[in-house]
Amino acid sequence: MSAKLALGPVLFNWKPEVWRDFYFRIADEADVDTVYVGEAVCSKRTPFYAPHIPDVIERLQEAGKEVILSTLALIMNAREMNELRETTKDAEMLVEANDVSACALLAGRPHVIGPYVNVYNEGTLKYFTDRGATRVCLPVELGHDAMDALLANTPAELEVQVFGRLPLAISARCYHARSHMLHKDSCQFVCDQDPDGMELATLDHEPFLVVNGVQTMSHSYQNLTAELAQMQDLGIQHFRLSPHTADMVAVAKIYRDVMKTEIAADEADEQLGTLIGDVPFSNGYYHGVNGVDFVSQT
Repeated sequence: MSAKLALGPVLFNWKPEVWRDFYFRIADEADVDTVYVGEAVCSKRTPFYAPHIPDVIERLQEAGKEVILSTLALIMNAREMNELRETTKDAEMLVEANDVSACALLAGRPHVIGPYVNVYNEGTLKYFTDRGATRVCLPVELGHDAMDALLANTPAELEVQVFGRLPLAISARCYHARSHMLHKDSCQFVCDQDPDGMELATLDHEPFLVVNGVQTMSHSYQNLTAELAQMQDLGIQHFRLSPHTADMVAVAKIYRDVMKTEIAADEADEQLGTLIGDVPFSNGYYHGVNGVDFVSQT
């Protein structure tokens, strides 16, 4: 099986029309094989773009793209659980489980395990594949050696996030609301003011992390262009781009060109740097060092 390029779910709170038009453009112009659609971070956002989901899915499928439904990374109340049951019960396409409750509901049928589920060893991977998981997007902290070990004896296809801010933690509290002196229940959806997340700094005024509602993310953008060939040799079959406000059609083309060996990684990094602006890259987790580090391959 040739390597596939995937676009993960939008993790940020974008205006509904922006969200819809983003996916329409992805359908029409982006060279990706798989697109994840759905809310993984905060269920309060879902009603705003839910009316657009059928049109988005139809447009993507007409463009020949595989569509996978993403689900919440943290189920916290009965309403969210009921919505999850409806999604997993009625879905006519693959569903990505990002919470163990979704894994339980999807057991016995083909599904995808998302990066928020802690698949850190062979035993856990086997547990989920025995219950129907056909693809697993690995947690972002795993590096080359762990990938090699997991690939040694599994029928599942493995996916790795190769571009974008890394999802590091999810919480019951909304830090975005707190930063505006608001409670989570009356947040006024202030996270929409930061379409790529709200940057945090250390006491020394150094950029550190990013807050996205209830989610904590890396400030740096994961960038694994130089590692793509090695991961393909290992047997990784799916490579995930996480959406940002940068031109994701252009980002997808850069990664596709690297996968096809039409451009070198250093040229790709230069092009990506122009697209994302003054934000550093990181690839430390892959190399077994500090996740925030960027290990040059040249």
